Amino acid sequence: MDITLKYNELIARLELLYGKLNREEKRFEKASNSIISRDLGYSDAQFSRLFNESATEGEYIRAIQNADRILTLKNLESEVERLSTSGQIRPTSKRIVFPIVAILTIACLYLLYVNYNSDNSKPSLESKRDDMLRWSFETPYINPYVKLNDLPADCSYPCYKYQGKWELKEDYKLPFFRERNGFHYLATEVNLYTRCMSEKSIKGDVIEGYEYQKHEIWYDKRELPMDSFMTPNVNTELRKEYREMAFKDDDNFVRIAYVHTFFRNEFVLDSNIVRSGKVIGRDVEFIASDLLLPQLGSEGKVKDVLSEVNTIINNRLEDFSRPVSCGNAALPKTDFNKVAEGDEISFSCQFTTSRFPVKYTKTYQLVNQFIKNNCIPAI
Repeated sequence: MDITLKYNELIARLELLYGKLNREEKRFEKASNSIISRDLGYSDAQFSRLFNESATEGEYIRAIQNADRILTLKNLESEVERLSTSGQIRPTSKRIVFPIVAILTIACLYLLYVNYNSDNSKPSLESKRDDMLRWSFETPYINPYVKLNDLPADCSYPCYKYQGKWELKEDYKLPFFRERNGFHYLATEVNLYTRCMSEKSIKGDVIEGYEYQKHEIWYDKRELPMDSFMTPNVNTELRKEYREMAFKDDDNFVRIAYVHTFFRNEFVLDSNIVRSGKVIGRDVEFIASDLLLPQLGSEGKVKDVLSEVNTIINNRLEDFSRPVSCGNAALPKTDFNKVAEGDEISFSCQFTTSRFPVKYTKTYQLVNQFIKNNCIPAI
């Protein structure tokens, strides 16, 4: 396919959004190239490749799709405004209508994107449990973040630099203490999206965070007792060897299930960080029995282990997401304006099963900061 055709198709859509292209100055009349690249979800370098006709066909197709989504959204917003102006939507309902339209638009456009790929016989996208969470926060033309223009004149708004995506820095693992030994919990993945909760605090000291957790349950065929993994004479501390081991590299350990959890956090910024929150949803995805059979040796053993895991899920799993068992975290920087990608927030936690406490550390790392520039106070 001629790349020039796709290039011209993209430019035509961008002109609908950002005005006429001045080809000599290489810019659109209504927005800078940097703003357009962010709207499309690209870095400046990626957009430069598109703009200079040096991108691949696939990159142009995706950019055109992104531009189409922005156009569709603007059309929907215009229709809501028209209905409101004409009196078909009551003014008191307007605050409700716009958020609903935004959420429905995100969902509809995501489904259209999946259907587009399916209808064109392209490889299907792997569905991930946090697709809609990522779509809601990573879509550049609708996001819930507080912007630079929204900050107070004196820039005294501590949460603004904390907005963005955080991930779990390191795995952590915990043995279950219960009537039967051999079961372990491994935290492997966390995607946390944080925003300033301006509707709750005008001081900018409250952060709302939506967190997807993908964790695992493993079974140790040896069924070693709990104290095998604890530090001698300090029975709440896990051995270093246990903390650093990889279950997947040890044939004694068999992965039994994935645990998917959706968690809502609130973080209060003060001299430290106080975390609270609750589980909103959880699902468990068991490894297929035919895959477990060669590792466990018999169908009876498979049924036995899965039965035990069901008991754990029903009676023990809730405790893993209770932040009340965690202490406060230190601020990553004393000056909130200096918070940057790569900074970390660590919570020292204690998990208790059957009255047996085990300490562990959960560390979030900022990997995609929404506002990278510092706020400049008004003169």
